[in-house]
Amino acid sequence: MPNITIFENTKIVEVKQKGQEYEVIAQNNSTITAKNIVLATHYPIINMPGYYFLKMYQSMSYVIAVESDKIKFEGMYINAEQPTYSFRTLPNGLILIGGMDHKTGEKKDLSKSYDDLIKIAKQMDPNCKVKYKWCTQDCISLDKIAYIGEFSNLMPNVYVGTGYKKWGMTTSNIAANIIVDKILGKQNPYEDVFTSTRLKPIKNYQEMGNMLKQTVKSLVIEKLKIPEETLKNIQEEEGKIIDLNGQKVGIYKNQEGQLFAIKPICSHLGCELSWNNLEKTWDCPCHGSRFTYDGKSIYDPSIKNLEKIEIDI
Repeated sequence: MPNITIFENTKIVEVKQKGQEYEVIAQNNSTITAKNIVLATHYPIINMPGYYFLKMYQSMSYVIAVESDKIKFEGMYINAEQPTYSFRTLPNGLILIGGMDHKTGEKKDLSKSYDDLIKIAKQMDPNCKVKYKWCTQDCISLDKIAYIGEFSNLMPNVYVGTGYKKWGMTTSNIAANIIVDKILGKQNPYEDVFTSTRLKPIKNYQEMGNMLKQTVKSLVIEKLKIPEETLKNIQEEEGKIIDLNGQKVGIYKNQEGQLFAIKPICSHLGCELSWNNLEKTWDCPCHGSRFTYDGKSIYDPSIKNLEKIEIDI
């Protein structure tokens, strides 16, 4: 039995190279020294030299779990056309219907994101019951193929697995096998397909152009705009970016009328955030970081909370 140490509840915020080894730094300033590092953080928390923030975006999808005596099938099904929907059954008899994907942080009304999925379920069985519903997001590479292998040619013995495109159970298994083989010095027959340092994704000029446009918009253009909203315009259960004494402030008002104010700038690379009126979160349209209404970081690549702002009403 190998001697293994497991660290729980230890949030890693930085990785530094020291000679032939690496120093992994936790949020509480404790450190771990290792020869091999695997960045399995969903979205890599290290920006450079990997530059994955230029090679990926995040997409959100929605799922409902339906109870029905009429809808009966086995297995999993997904359509090829757009919009994409998936159907699968669970051992307990529930049916999962998923879809309605969109780029994380997109400025749109998300309050009815589950409605189309519920409509599909009701078409199959008008008497079905929606038991659960939830949403999540995943990283999408420019060429839609996962990045698995060396994190960067400049950081030997650091490996990454990301960009699973919502096929995590399958692709994570592939990543585990490829990375284990690379650490052991073995050749994996599939590693060339997923090479994470490849330059081919940049040839997807259209997607690359869309990402750059969104980044410029959120980093520069949106920051220059003066919000038209005021504190008086914000209703209960609503969040908006307002101009408060010449400063942009993100405000959320709960059902009791309590206000929560944050600086609406992503703590990852500084893009202006947008309000998610379904999940009641502040979302980054550039790289998909997400924060609670009071500024707590809940989705990578951000690892820091938002700056809270004290307001005097």
